[in-house]
This record gives sequence, C-alpha cells and structure tokens, in this order.
Amino acid sequence: MSSPTPIALATLAGVVLCWAFFAGIFVLRKRPPKATEAKRDRFASLGIFLQMCGYFLAFFQPPWQPFLPPVVALSGVAGIVLGIFTVGIAAASGWLIESAVRTLGKQWALRARLVDAHQLITVGPYAHIRNPIYTGMLGMLIATGLAMEHWTALIAAVVIFSIGMVIRVRCEEGLLRAEFGEEFEEYARRVPAVLPGLY
Repeated sequence: MSSPTPIALATLAGVVLCWAFFAGIFVLRKRPPKATEAKRDRFASLGIFLQMCGYFLAFFQPPWQPFLPPVVALSGVAGIVLGIFTVGIAAASGWLIESAVRTLGKQWALRARLVDAHQLITVGPYAHIRNPIYTGMLGMLIATGLAMEHWTALIAAVVIFSIGMVIRVRCEEGLLRAEFGEEFEEYARRVPAVLPGLY
C-alpha cells in the first residue's frame, strides 16, 4: 500500500489548521450583548443538516481506499501548486467568515432569524456578497475535498451542500425581504447572493 506523499500531508495539515481557525471564530469570539429574537424561520434547519452532510462527505475516508492515495498527475510541481491553491482557498475562506461574523456582531446566529432593531448590513464583505459566510463555508468544503483527494465524494458533497445553502439563503433572505422591503430588493439587485456571476 502506497504512503501519502509529503505534499498531500502538508496540504491536509494546512487545511486542518484553517479548520481550527474556522472553529475558533465561533468558539472564541467576543460575545456581544444578547439580542432579543423577533422572528425565526425553522425550515432553515434542513439547510443546516444538508450542509453538515456535505462536510461529512468531504471528510469521509472510504475504508477500502488508502489514506491520501498518491495521484501521479498531482505529484511534483503540479502537486505543490495544487497544495498551495488548496490551502489558499481554506485560508481565504476562513478570513472571509471571520470578517463577516465580526461585521454582523450581535445579529449573527446559526439559524435564520431577525432580532429586535435588526439592521440590514451592507458594509464590509456584505458590500460584495450578500451571504459571505456561506461563500466561506463553501470554500472550506472545496478545500477539504481537494486535500482529502476523493474527487467523486467532493462532487457529491458540493451538490448536497449547495442545496442546503440555497435553502438557508432563501429562508434568511425571506425574513429580510419581509422586514426591509424595497431596501433589501435594491441591495439584492446590486450584490450577488453567494458567488459573483453565478448565484
């Protein structure tokens, strides 16, 4: 059985470090004063579940396959370039998520909700993407799949994650549309939801 290449191990280690940063954003962040919840959309929980299923697929290690199997086309210089690219995606995604969570402050929540005196945030990363946290989460998923080198699983993970992401975006933006009306519609016309040029 072939052993993982140093490039593959270094790439995976880099992505895992980015995951530690990702977790630290939520675990170690300074808690703002608790806001009173005004509205919530519970259907968004289905989106969360599907996104978690996507992450599971990206991390899943099939028992019949070797860990980080060497890929001839990705060895040498090509492997180094892919490794840098993969860790770069993870690092940029972590930075984007941290910036978005910090910008939201007390309005950030795991589930779709509005709080009392909710504001429509259109500054920072929200000036360029309406849902930058989901953009970052998708980037983390792709980086993880690339680092684990399970291409079929990565494709399935992206599809399942994306369905969950669309559910969450629609639930959350439904609440914002109901609350802010034309102000949100104008914002949505100017700024893409998750991926510029695609969605």
